[in-house]
Amino acid sequence: MNNILGTITAIDTDGNLSLVDITVSEDIRMSALIVETPEHCPWLKAGKKAKVLFKETEVSIARNLSGQISLRNRFMATITRIRSEGMLAEITLASAEHEVVSIITSRSAQRMELKTGDQVEWLVKANEVSLTGN
Repeated sequence: MNNILGTITAIDTDGNLSLVDITVSEDIRMSALIVETPEHCPWLKAGKKAKVLFKETEVSIARNLSGQISLRNRFMATITRIRSEGMLAEITLASAEHEVVSIITSRSAQRMELKTGDQVEWLVKANEVSLTGN
């Protein structure tokens, strides 16, 4: 599980859903769509620290991505390690000062010709991101 500490900067709530913006670093500002509201969750407030959690299997990798895309969480990174076993490849990324891990199919890693040192983008949908109070 990817686990990054950040600070909640904004919250938009509609019913039981909240779209939460979290600043992780100067270069990484993430969004999470969660089933929770500030009224029922004491740590869900602007200025509070929160852990940003997302599964390795939810992290997509792109190279030369252009045009508009609906994913809010899209960040540049450098591949620092590739471990491929059977059908899966574990790709370790350095993004700002954080390490992010992605698990994709080995077939995709081969098709994209991924190598250590490559510059790529990593993406994760806001509804795949969980938050927990720090």
